[in-house]
This record gives sequence, C-alpha cells and structure tokens, in this order.
Amino acid sequence: MYIDATDLPRGGGYRLLVGSVMPRPIAWITSGTDPVNLAPFSAFTWVSIDPPMLGVTIQQRAIDGSTRDKDTLHNIRATGEYVVNIADESMLQVLHASSEGFTAEIGEPDHLGLPLAPSEAVSVPRLADVPVAMECHLDRVMQFSPTGGSFVVGTVVGWHVRDDVWGDDRILHDRVRPIGRLAGPRYTRVDEIIELPPVPGG
Repeated sequence: MYIDATDLPRGGGYRLLVGSVMPRPIAWITSGTDPVNLAPFSAFTWVSIDPPMLGVTIQQRAIDGSTRDKDTLHNIRATGEYVVNIADESMLQVLHASSEGFTAEIGEPDHLGLPLAPSEAVSVPRLADVPVAMECHLDRVMQFSPTGGSFVVGTVVGWHVRDDVWGDDRILHDRVRPIGRLAGPRYTRVDEIIELPPVPGG
C-alpha cells in the first residue's frame, strides 16, 4: 500500500512516524529545581560529536481541547539547563509512570520515589541511580511547524556514568541494558547484541 503524506490530516503523520522510526532511545529529562520535573521523550538522538550535542523533540501537551508547552520545555527555556538521564530496564515501570500529565507543582522524582543527586556543571539535579546521565546547556530551540513540537538542542557539558557500566575507557553497552520505545505505550529491551566485523572505511 501507499500512503500519500500530503493527504494526511493535520498531525496525522504521528502514528506513521512512531510506527516507522523504532526502536527509539529515550531521554529521561530532569529540568527545573523547585520542584524538579521529570519526563521521558523518545524523539531523541545525538546531533554532533564535537562538541557533543543532543537533540530531542518535545511535543506540546493537549489539555481540555487546547495545547500548551510541556513543563520540561518551559523549564529548559527559563534556565538554559537540564539533564538527560538514560534508564535501564529495571526502571521501565517508573519511567512509564513519569509520562503522566502531572501539574507543574508536582515534582515527579519526589512523587515517584526516585532519588536525586547533585550535578556538577548545572543546577538541575540528575537521577541518582541511572547508568548514564548527561548534563546539558541549552544551545537552541527550533520549531518546524505548529503541530511539530519543539526540537531542543543542547551541548553536553558533563557525563555521570555508573561504575558498573564503565570499563576499557568506555561505557559498556551490554551492561547499560537500555529501554527502547516502540509505538504507543510499548517498549523493548536489548535482549540480544549482534556484533559484526568492522567494515573497511566505515
């Protein structure tokens, strides 16, 4: 079958995109300080290696027939700082629970019983127990369409790596046990790693 993207209703590409681009890594972002906000975002990737930069799309939240910016975007714009935390598979249930539409007065880490730890270069705390956390300074926010959400680009100014996932001067991917996002409220684990010989010039 063929689906003509120009015939889709406004915002109609969402289900096709999340069903096509998968599995997706999840940026579990802490932002703000009073209270600390926490939310997961699966339109997430790195966009530069020098300097190291991350990109994440933050959609607006629909409330009572209207839309508004999510607290994460509001906090990032206000402070210019945030932390991208990477969850492991043991944290799946609480990661999913943190996507609930809490009001701005509720700090999700406190509400969900997730311990925080101080960051080094930003004022925003990180999640204490995740395998990897990246402190970020906001570089820019780009908006591509009224329904497209905001693409937030930040520079990584520091890493926190849990001791048990570090070795040979690198993060050991088989010990991180990350979570991937599929379409809807569906996730996947990394159950099998397939390693192939390096490709010359690749």
